[in-house]
Amino acid sequence: MNYREESLKLHAQWRGKIEVVPRVEVDSREKLSLAYTPGVAEPCLAIQKDPEQSFLLTRRWNTVPVITDGTAVLGLGDIGPEAGMPVMEGKCALFKAFGDVDAIPLCIRSKDTDEIVHTIKLLAGSFGGINLEDISAPRCFEIERRLIEELDIPVFHDDQHGTAVVTAAALFNALKLVKKNMEELRVVINGAGAAGIAIARYLLRLGVKDVVICDSKGIICEGDPALNPVKQQIASVTNRGHLKGGLVCAMQGADVFIGVSVANCVTKEMVCSMAERAIVFTCANPTPEIAREDALAAGAAVVGTGSSEKPNQINNVLVFPGLFRGALDVRARKITFEMMRAASLAIAGCVSDTELTADYILPYAFDKRAHDAVASAVAEAARACGSARA
Repeated sequence: MNYREESLKLHAQWRGKIEVVPRVEVDSREKLSLAYTPGVAEPCLAIQKDPEQSFLLTRRWNTVPVITDGTAVLGLGDIGPEAGMPVMEGKCALFKAFGDVDAIPLCIRSKDTDEIVHTIKLLAGSFGGINLEDISAPRCFEIERRLIEELDIPVFHDDQHGTAVVTAAALFNALKLVKKNMEELRVVINGAGAAGIAIARYLLRLGVKDVVICDSKGIICEGDPALNPVKQQIASVTNRGHLKGGLVCAMQGADVFIGVSVANCVTKEMVCSMAERAIVFTCANPTPEIAREDALAAGAAVVGTGSSEKPNQINNVLVFPGLFRGALDVRARKITFEMMRAASLAIAGCVSDTELTADYILPYAFDKRAHDAVASAVAEAARACGSARA
């Protein structure tokens, strides 16, 4: 099937992938008076006295916006907010299908960090959490940081942390197969955008000691004056061996390669230079950093990709519906490291030791067990770490 052509035809038929439907009937005078005026005045007054009642008396508790400025849309780049709408609608459909979360696409016509933060803050009273999507680096880091500091509801940038959570889940299970420990790994990440930097930060907190990040110019190294502030910060905690050079140099002797970068930037020779029983995750879409078959032929023990057509798809859809489901259910104030770690472990745990193989390290995106497991684990972690309010 030509997915692109067929998708365009179907989008013209669908005219949108989501819709708003009422949860109450308004087919009589009495029902209208209860759902709307005059009866609706009472919940309004209750919320006026205590805004927290909005979580109990409206759908706010289960509603999340999927917000973009259209600058980093699904491998297409800066295509603008309106052009990003089909992706945001698709994300909203996945929220509902896999987490029963009501999600609304919001595409903002601005690239100004202050304007975006201000806009989201003004709208936050309508939502139980905020999902940021497809906002280019490095602005996405600042936008997320400020919103987390200034809002009392969870803020989650899926391109950063959703990717990190599912990548770690894949790594947990791959390590079982190759019989290596997290603390002993040397991990190379190619791509220093939102996903790459978030993965690096997360793996360091999970116990990885040696992480090297490459961008388009080569290995990121502390002290390079050309680095932007975000890269300077991550350089201060990665590449402790102060390696210099390009990706070829970085991959020599590495236990794990994680690609969130560009097509065909890795060769068989580069995979051959890695440590024995190497793990290779090539997540560039639609064309990976190296073809799965080539990575295996070069000696990789476990290969994951971003493709739904190959085994071991490393897909954020395993994360965000269940993560928000769990966070919303306990009215979490924020998404914490503990909640993210619980999500990673829950996803990995959906593949039992007897099921685990080099071709099956993650549950499939349509596996309802995974979404339910993530929701339950995240809710429990939120209560344990003090983020929960209910």
